[in-house]
Amino acid sequence: MKRILILAILLLVSLGETALRAADITVFAAASLTDALKEAAAVYEKQSPDHVAFNFGASSLLERQIAEGAPADVFFSADEAKMDALASKGLILKETRKSRLSNSLVIVTSADSNIQIHSPTDLATDKVRRIALADPKAVPAGIYSKTLLEKENLWTSVEPKVVPVDNVRAALAAVESGNIEVGMVFKTDAAISKKIKVACEIPPAIGPKISYPMAVIKDSKQIESAKNFVDYLNSDAAAKIFEKYGFIVLN
Repeated sequence: MKRILILAILLLVSLGETALRAADITVFAAASLTDALKEAAAVYEKQSPDHVAFNFGASSLLERQIAEGAPADVFFSADEAKMDALASKGLILKETRKSRLSNSLVIVTSADSNIQIHSPTDLATDKVRRIALADPKAVPAGIYSKTLLEKENLWTSVEPKVVPVDNVRAALAAVESGNIEVGMVFKTDAAISKKIKVACEIPPAIGPKISYPMAVIKDSKQIESAKNFVDYLNSDAAAKIFEKYGFIVLN
């Protein structure tokens, strides 16, 4: 009986220590990373006492929230500019910054649409009335799209047709609903939807350079746990998850 009591006490102490070690890691991440990061976190939590929670949205909005003091531990942006903005304010641990992923752009229509889009040039024709884009003034997916259209000398013709939305997932949803006939989104976002079809892929070689950096936030209340999660996202195991969702994994 005494031995059982001692073992029970030791078990309770052990469980208490584990609870004390566990941390709630809050990750602010680009909307396009939603599915891949949720799966990666589920795998991570099986091997760590820590819990990972997410705030997904437009990188521009997330960057602004962090700059205003929102409690984040990790930032995973869809472009370098938003991470640069935080770095310039001394809000990230620079040694933890890593450009982890890339992506490409696609032009999508609803699954039952008869519109034929063979290249970005078709967006400037009369067959396209409205185009859903993540806000091209602020949101990475929209900025990348605008950069491509400017490069192709199409932006002046296309801009009056653009319907700006909050983020890339909102652009996808607008086309899925049939309210807007065409959208430009990341290839990874198009891949998760059965309500749209890819009308045209933009080869990475001619598209804008797309880069997803991540870093630990300097004011994180659990720096070591945040670093551990970022280390996991840099692992080969996490790379396989990202590749499963269509991301290009960078060295």
